[in-house]
Amino acid sequence: MATSRILGPDGQPITTPDLAEPQTSRLTHLQRELQRHPTRGLTPSRLARILDQAEEGDLISQFELFEDMEEKDGHIASEMSKRRRACVLDWELVAPVNASAAEKKATEQLGEMMLEIPDFEDVVFDLTDAIGKGFACQEIEWHRVERYWLPKTITHRPQSWFNLHRGYRQELRLRTHNVVDGTVGDTLQPFGWITHVHKAKSGYLERASLFRQLVWTYLFKNYSVGDLAEFLEIYGIPLRLGKYPASASEKDKSTLLRALVGIGHNAAGIIPEGMELDFLDAATGDPAAFELMITWCERTQSKVILGGTLTSGADGKSSTNALGNVHNEVRKDLRDGDVRQANSTLTRDLVYAIGAINGLLPGGLRRSPQMRLNAQEPEDLTTFASALPSLVKIGVTPTVAWAHEKLGIPMPQAGEAVLGAPAAPPTPEPPAGAPVPPALPVGKAAATAVLPAAGVDLPPPVLMQPQLARNMAPALQAWIEPIRNLVESATSLEAIRDGLDQLLPGMTLDQYAALMAEALRAAELAGRADVLDEAAGVR
Repeated sequence: MATSRILGPDGQPITTPDLAEPQTSRLTHLQRELQRHPTRGLTPSRLARILDQAEEGDLISQFELFEDMEEKDGHIASEMSKRRRACVLDWELVAPVNASAAEKKATEQLGEMMLEIPDFEDVVFDLTDAIGKGFACQEIEWHRVERYWLPKTITHRPQSWFNLHRGYRQELRLRTHNVVDGTVGDTLQPFGWITHVHKAKSGYLERASLFRQLVWTYLFKNYSVGDLAEFLEIYGIPLRLGKYPASASEKDKSTLLRALVGIGHNAAGIIPEGMELDFLDAATGDPAAFELMITWCERTQSKVILGGTLTSGADGKSSTNALGNVHNEVRKDLRDGDVRQANSTLTRDLVYAIGAINGLLPGGLRRSPQMRLNAQEPEDLTTFASALPSLVKIGVTPTVAWAHEKLGIPMPQAGEAVLGAPAAPPTPEPPAGAPVPPALPVGKAAATAVLPAAGVDLPPPVLMQPQLARNMAPALQAWIEPIRNLVESATSLEAIRDGLDQLLPGMTLDQYAALMAEALRAAELAGRADVLDEAAGVR
């Protein structure tokens, strides 16, 4: 296979034979590495030491701590699952702005190739692991499908496999035994990784992860849960007291102790005659302090992860529906921010990678199709159905594609059956032999109307309508449109009256004279028609 050189999204050259083998395939020391559990016996001093080591460049213990926190704390796991799974959405590829025909075709081809990626939803979910831990790296293994290079697998790699190189900018590197620029680690192979960086706050990446804000609440809650368990063990069980006579031997004392233990666990036991067992009431105490501390820790964790507390649980006091909606809007803002960052990473490290390797994107990353995880929620159909026609009437001209996007209704494809308005009922046929009047002229068509053909037996008012319309058209044309707009936009008769008062002063004397002349002419014609009708016995 001929070697071809391609520039990665960061400008580094890549040769296609590098795709045949994943970068970590021979790093057995990482694959066989067993993870430690820093939370076992965790103390404030040990926690502070782990955080200090991370700032000094040793990230392993910090990321192992983060893994333990998500595994052992059910509340953190639940809240992180809500935030991460909110990003697993339907997706589409969007062509660049002002796309050419070739770019539109490339977008369509890349969309079909993306469908070949196995378990793409899992890829997006693994990408969101960066939300809590600062970054997430997924390794791409490529293979040939017909004549195209496509991802065969995309595998999440633990954060403990990487370290940070501080130079002009921070750079993630694979933790190996090779020294590069004075730092242990190899640069990540172009087109071999999806590297998503998510900063919960500004600053160096080792301090910018969201879990750094949760470590102390995790520790305090862990202490409180342990203290509560010890409290229940001591104060919740009655005290069993055994009494033995002064002459009892060591064997008798051991027998009595075994009886106490047996009665405590089995509710049954025997003791020698002359010995006594007393059951004292359990000592009194109040566990509310431990519960208060646990609740405070969990509420703080919810605020850090989801931006509020009322989407996680209700306390029966401040958990109103209105406040719950406010907290839910904050959660949506966080989701939208997470989705925007994920779209950028997937566009750079996956969509562009597939397109560039297969020669579909000669314009580079700048002209690459954009990944779009669709976080747009469809609008309420009832609200749109009532509001949109009114907006169109007053001159708002939304596109059909925009309306479909807002409502979440896909555009119909060629040949697809679509819903439509019911057909109008047929117009009833006139009785046989009845004269058929011509269509009445309306609007601008009235100015060009002509008289009916000679010999048609129609009433005089109908015969005179076209001529009357032609005569009135010059005078009506200048003001009929403003009056129509006024009537359509008015909400009451008073509004029409006031609007007419504002329109009429603008008319000139000549326009008034022409209008009055046409009105008198119409009245005269109508009167003559009435006289003729009476004379002919029409009525």
